[in-house]
Amino acid sequence: MSVVESPRSALALPQIQSLAAGDMAAIDALIRRRLASDVVLINQIADHIVSAGGKRLRPMLVALAGRATGPVGPEHHQLAAIVEFIHTSTLLHDDVVDESDLRRGRSTANALWGNAPSVLVGDFLYSRSFQLMVELDRMDVMRILADTTNRIAEGEVLQLLHVHNPDTDEAAYLRVIERKTAVLFAAGTQLGALASQVDAATQQRLYDYGMNLGYAFQIADDVLDYTADAADLGKNLGDDLAEGKATLPLIHAIRHSDAATAGRLRVIVQEGDATAMPDVLAAIRATGGLEYSQQRARDYADAAERCLDGLPENDALAALRGLARYAVERSH
Repeated sequence: MSVVESPRSALALPQIQSLAAGDMAAIDALIRRRLASDVVLINQIADHIVSAGGKRLRPMLVALAGRATGPVGPEHHQLAAIVEFIHTSTLLHDDVVDESDLRRGRSTANALWGNAPSVLVGDFLYSRSFQLMVELDRMDVMRILADTTNRIAEGEVLQLLHVHNPDTDEAAYLRVIERKTAVLFAAGTQLGALASQVDAATQQRLYDYGMNLGYAFQIADDVLDYTADAADLGKNLGDDLAEGKATLPLIHAIRHSDAATAGRLRVIVQEGDATAMPDVLAAIRATGGLEYSQQRARDYADAAERCLDGLPENDALAALRGLARYAVERSH
């Protein structure tokens, strides 16, 4: 029985996970089969990060975009696995660059095995994703994913340029989000539609949905770094501050504080002074930085939903709407 009740209905996360459960089981099995290597260390590190769990949001988006636009088959599952391999490889590289020691409540691979093995296994996952792409033998798929991985790499470098940079403004912050986060969301939803063999206009709408969802998700994530419970978040609160990253709540506070406070905040960013978290939080609250950032996330989530208007209503479309709302309502 359909759970869609009315136009523009949206499913809650448990309903979305139930709807996608069959696809996600097939995707997870494929991921684990294709992780296998005769190099033991690769298996250990790859299994550590893949088995850490998480919501598997990116591969789920591939499957849901496919179901929203047509029937889903093995090609969707392989595309979802490719997207997850790319994402996982970026996590390994990110944790090394950021010197992180905690992710999803567990020690990072670099904390357990060191930086060099983590980087190299990240490279293995990237190359394995391209092997899976080639197996599909579709130039359109390879072009989308090659362009996407290139833009992600640009985003990594762009973010590095803004570390300890108190002059990072909102436009620069959004450019990093576009490349580091949103492009992979967008590629996943576009590829789900592409594999369902829908027209280019519908593929574009799903791409635009994914792009807006990626912005909403990351901005909301950056708000949680200042508001969430550390145990729920699965990482150390204030990590962004310690890494010298000025995310939107702090960017807003620097822009709207008095000269003395703004000067103090700029020094904190330059020094990556996580011990100054109480001062930073006070400035963010005084300038409405959390509310402003939450509203920006909601704006992108609303834009994501609008991209789906006019598509035939079904459970998967309601699930995509639900994910847009979940992105900005979650506590971790």
